[in-house]
Amino acid sequence: MNPKTLRIPSSSVCRFATPLGLVITLAVFAGCQSTPRADVDAARSAGEATGLPAQIDFIAVGPDGGPLDEPDAAGAELTLADALRRAVTTDPGLQAAMARVRIALADADQSRLLPNPVLNVVLRWGPGKPQIEASLAQDFVQALQIPRRSSAADNRLRQAAADAVTVAIDVASEVQERYATAQASAEVVPLLRDRMVLLERLAAVAKSRLDAGEGTRSDLVTLQSQRVELQVEIDQAVLSEREERLRLARLIGEPSSTASWSLDAWTVPGNDLQPESRWVDAALLRRPEIQAVTWKLRALGDDEAIARLLPWEGASVSVDAQRDDKWFAGPSVSTPLPIFDMGQAKRARVTAEQLEARHELTLTRRKVVEDVRVAYQTMTASNANLARIRDELIPLQQQRRTLAEDAYRAGQSDVTALFLAEQDLRLTQAKAIEVERQAVTAFVRLQRAVGGPGVASPLMAAPTAAIPTQSDAAAGRTSASPLSALPTVSNR
Repeated sequence: MNPKTLRIPSSSVCRFATPLGLVITLAVFAGCQSTPRADVDAARSAGEATGLPAQIDFIAVGPDGGPLDEPDAAGAELTLADALRRAVTTDPGLQAAMARVRIALADADQSRLLPNPVLNVVLRWGPGKPQIEASLAQDFVQALQIPRRSSAADNRLRQAAADAVTVAIDVASEVQERYATAQASAEVVPLLRDRMVLLERLAAVAKSRLDAGEGTRSDLVTLQSQRVELQVEIDQAVLSEREERLRLARLIGEPSSTASWSLDAWTVPGNDLQPESRWVDAALLRRPEIQAVTWKLRALGDDEAIARLLPWEGASVSVDAQRDDKWFAGPSVSTPLPIFDMGQAKRARVTAEQLEARHELTLTRRKVVEDVRVAYQTMTASNANLARIRDELIPLQQQRRTLAEDAYRAGQSDVTALFLAEQDLRLTQAKAIEVERQAVTAFVRLQRAVGGPGVASPLMAAPTAAIPTQSDAAAGRTSASPLSALPTVSNR
């Protein structure tokens, strides 16, 4: 036999392996008792929360990242459903959140693996025969911690999945708000331009009356200043629509596009909602932010249990073999002596983290209730104001315009009163569009507050009936205006 070859006599193995094997077997058995890895499908959960019919696929990109513009560009028309689908399925922030889920998944798999045994070999040369020492050690404390470590990793995996759902519904909410704002801006611009035409005709009448010695320069200057102010308002509305379209283009993955698509017809969600308490209860149950903090607390509970064995981390059992003149082999145990570090600092840290997470859970729950109630009340109040404007104020303004037209045609007043009545009607219609936008924004935020469009859908008391908007009567409003039949300038 080669004297330098490590060889343990069978008698020594038989004599010492039984207690060592028992310890290792117990450690391995304890490690194998960990539950199967959590079955987490963040892609499906995110798709359901955002109301998409399919799950959100994870997109692998190259070292330089993804393309600046998605290859599948939107056509000439961009519906809200298509914008939502494009944004949620291509958003880089959501894809990064999905990657974090994969990181947590890998950590969960890693937590179930037994620690690798450590082989140490020492070879000494000197006078006489070479001396050989060898040991094969296994960290049994870490193996005993596998059930708790895997449970903590599973809870952090669930937390990462909840965070990904949060990002998904944030993206969906932003797309809905940008889309609605772009629609509202597109609706208000024609009304503002109609008002500009009226102001120009009022200014022409004022100038004509001034030239005839019947008016004052103050009236003319006032109308001219109003015209400039209105032009600024028109420019701001046009810019607002353009800004929202560009932001929407970025959200759907086409930041370089012209963003000149035609959008859906402007509609306002109805007020057919279940009671506020039902929305609050659903939000407390389904909001991913609450779920994420809950899973974090459970993971910290596992960390607390692991911290109890902290002073004994590194303890191992091993088989040692040594050759001098003869071979000697046997088991050995190495363990740290917890004299200075009893794990008290680690346990205190975990306790503080648990207290932080508990307060964070309370804060999150309170914020969720606030979000739901504010959005619910805002939507209810906006719809009430909208009904008041549509059912009371606009008919009164139309009646005022009709009376002014009748008085003008009867020769009882000049055209200025008719122009002013028409101007106030257009102003009221523009105000109605602004209230409509507030109602839509509140509904989008209510969906976000409860956990996404997919969660909000069952909470509608009935299929949502869209409230007629000002755009629905745009053609009739234009044709019904009596000013088209009037002369441009009149001193009557």
